[in-house]
Amino acid sequence: MSEVHRADFSVPHAHPALPGHFPGQPRVPGVLLLEEAARALRAWRGAAVAGVIEAKFLAPLQPGAAATIELRADGVRVRFAILQGDTPIARGLLEPAP
Repeated sequence: MSEVHRADFSVPHAHPALPGHFPGQPRVPGVLLLEEAARALRAWRGAAVAGVIEAKFLAPLQPGAAATIELRADGVRVRFAILQGDTPIARGLLEPAP
């Protein structure tokens, strides 16, 4: 079985990227979800992200909502899943920097 790293996070309502993202119904932008995945990779492996090989956004995340990132090694690359409870909201594949 492969090693899994988990990290919990939430994006605060006051984050500067939120005001222009769906005014009246704020959603966390995908780029912030990718930044959280990159942050989790740095914490787990000490590596930056060299590239996002694939990313699929499945459901919106509300500001302030709790979410969890799961990272799994897939050869040299790292698969990520972002969950809100048991519901997947994003998934993809990262290329770590050497």
